[in-house]
Amino acid sequence: MSIDIDRLKTLYPLDSMRPEHLDALVREGEGEELGRNEVLFREGDIDEHAYYLLSGEVEGAYSDGRTKSISADSIQGRYPVGDLQPRRFTATISSLSASVLRFDRRYLEKVITFDQLVRSGQLKSDPNDPDSSRWAFRLLQSKALRKVPAGSLERLFTRFEEIPVTDGQAIIREGDDGDYYYVIKEGAAAVSQLQDSGPAVVAYLVRGDSFGEDALLSNSVRNASVNMIKDGLLMRLAKSNFGELLKQPVVEWITPGKASIYVRKGAGVIDVRMREEFEERAIKGALNLPLYRLREHLVELDKKTRYVCYCNTGERSAAAAFILNKMGFEAVALAGGLSAMIKQMDKKG
Repeated sequence: MSIDIDRLKTLYPLDSMRPEHLDALVREGEGEELGRNEVLFREGDIDEHAYYLLSGEVEGAYSDGRTKSISADSIQGRYPVGDLQPRRFTATISSLSASVLRFDRRYLEKVITFDQLVRSGQLKSDPNDPDSSRWAFRLLQSKALRKVPAGSLERLFTRFEEIPVTDGQAIIREGDDGDYYYVIKEGAAAVSQLQDSGPAVVAYLVRGDSFGEDALLSNSVRNASVNMIKDGLLMRLAKSNFGELLKQPVVEWITPGKASIYVRKGAGVIDVRMREEFEERAIKGALNLPLYRLREHLVELDKKTRYVCYCNTGERSAAAAFILNKMGFEAVALAGGLSAMIKQMDKKG
């Protein structure tokens, strides 16, 4: 079902958004046609969706017997349907049919927040260039940012520093200490690593791609070099700000006990240590993907599978979980590392 952007301009609070932001948002919405008696959600539900009623009617039924009717043509129908969590009532289509637009509620909230920052002048964005905010929308779409509270976005985006870069310029060098996290606002870059035959390009980065988090998360040196292959602009975030605004809320830590439950339910286990460490001792059934080679092996992983990442202490596994979440996987880090998991296994034995 295609969505008319002009229809979105009649919905609250989308009606006040800048056109280029609204255009980016509409591509993330999912429209569907529903019939009478189909249920949108039930009282008590906690979910990740925001629903807008584009046509038709919905009946809201409370557990105490009260009901209310919501029509797409009414003022109330311009707001998300029953947006409080947990849901306060059961929403059922009461008209013969209805058109409904669904958004990821966390993403929607972040887009609205970003739009307000731009309109307030706190962030620069060229209204004549519809692509000027594309880098930010790519970042907001990342699973790695899903857990960042919308209230932290203002601090995140206002602490980014914009720097001009030129073709051939070295941004980070393999072996250096980590100092910044980067997002490409304009331009393109190549990622290379030293191999037996010399430096080899392992990836290319374009607008909206980010890099540099590995060393910041693992408290280690850079495991690759990044050089610009096209003039552009980078947005960079200092290590201290990255740790405060991204590292803590983004990386989910789980206990060895919970990791065992995840594995029994089908989760995969990834050992991100070096091959020599893995061969000395490892968790049974773990897949060894050293952190510095992780991106090369993403094709071997299944996005429908949750992954538990571990190392010796937890620092490398935090970086791996961040990278995997950024690339669309669901990943968590094992608190305490391998030693904590071994203790858990010894208790069971």
